[in-house]
Amino acid sequence: MSNTLDTIALHELVEITSVTASPFASKLTEMGLTKGQYIKALFKAPFGDPIAFECNGNVLSMRKEEARFIEVKTA
Repeated sequence: MSNTLDTIALHELVEITSVTASPFASKLTEMGLTKGQYIKALFKAPFGDPIAFECNGNVLSMRKEEARFIEVKTA
């Protein structure tokens, strides 16, 4: 079963299975979010948006609106 990146728990390690076609797709792939990469949520703002993620040793920040286009599975 696939989840989206905006629904994972803090510090949960997941693997990206796909980046759904969206207005954000090219931006997300340029940030290094591609199939097969491992990513985890580091911090969520008080109201849950934005979310800080760690991927490939980099810390990335994105809004839930962007994160919901990234499908993931438990690593």
